[in-house]
Amino acid sequence: MNLSFSSHAMTDLDNEAAVAALHTLAREPLARTSPTLRPDGDQPDTWRAGLRRAVLADVAGFVAARCAEAFGPSGVDVASDILMEFVEDGTCQRSTFMYLGWLCGAPASSAALSAAASLELLQAFALLQGDVMDDSPFRRGRPAAHLQFANWHRERGLPGSARRFGESAATLLGDLCLIWAEQMLRDSGLDRNVLRRAWPHYDAMRTELAVGHFADLATDARDLSTRGLPTVESVLEVARLKSGNDTVRRPLEIGAAMAGCDEETLARLGDFGSAVGEAFQLRDDVLGVFGSPVATGKLIDGDLLERKATSVVVVAHQLADASTRRQLSELMNSDRLDESAVQQWRNLILATGAVHWIEELINDRVATARKALDGSRIDDVIMAGLVDMAGASTLLAA
Repeated sequence: MNLSFSSHAMTDLDNEAAVAALHTLAREPLARTSPTLRPDGDQPDTWRAGLRRAVLADVAGFVAARCAEAFGPSGVDVASDILMEFVEDGTCQRSTFMYLGWLCGAPASSAALSAAASLELLQAFALLQGDVMDDSPFRRGRPAAHLQFANWHRERGLPGSARRFGESAATLLGDLCLIWAEQMLRDSGLDRNVLRRAWPHYDAMRTELAVGHFADLATDARDLSTRGLPTVESVLEVARLKSGNDTVRRPLEIGAAMAGCDEETLARLGDFGSAVGEAFQLRDDVLGVFGSPVATGKLIDGDLLERKATSVVVVAHQLADASTRRQLSELMNSDRLDESAVQQWRNLILATGAVHWIEELINDRVATARKALDGSRIDDVIMAGLVDMAGASTLLAA
């Protein structure tokens, strides 16, 4: 069943019917496999898939109800389609971790699930603006939002720069997602006293996300020919700020704080989340060089073509012998890279043992995460769900 939403092509009744159909489609599998919205220890994949459908249905309903009002006056009707495409393909890792955090201290709740779903809009904000910053051509198997907006501008022969319009429109759409994320959380149905416990962790997450992007921007801007690559430690710190914390640690803390978990449980979940989040970003760095477009939805050569100092690139320089390091430096500082040069770069990285080193670090981080939960008072079923998500998140990055 293929459902799409367009503010200019559907009436309010059509829109409501489509949203209702999507909710039904999403929640029927969930009801069959996990009536209490709790992890299924025997079928974790089924539970995660059902939860994802429920989360995406909540987000689709929230966004579709607001798109016509938000974008109608602007005349940029394509914004609704771009945003709906964007949110309907989310991996829902952040939402799942937030909901698992809730289950660490409170019973299953559709309101808590709706609150967790709001993180998909925060993720949309980060990706929309991140793609503009990185000039990324693709996202989730489609042209990036700023390119879709630019094409819309160009096809209509509008005055001004299509590229500038596209980048500005995607940035503004990201801003709107940031606003709507908080609104969806506030409107989730949870008591305001429950929400009050979330705000310190929520604010920390948003701050770290912005600071992480600043740090990433500064790293990309450094003159590698004179100052050299950053250290592995600094790259990992940026990874924790930019992606690790907002993917795992803070969502877990937000959910657990809302559920009224004690300080010990919050601390354990924080340690667990930090380790899994770092492993998540390390996996994303590996996939950014050696992954498949089908798995990542991104241009695989992107990190190398943009000369990004990711963990894989930095570790390769650290482990390389003098001759290999010189070749790596030449590629990093090259003005132009063709397909042959990119493949040579990949081969050199593999030859240094950097990928194996990163894989060992990922395994170590996952093991550290599991140890953080040892001796906790978290329910065994929820514990199994957390461990399952740790494994799933470090196999595939968003």
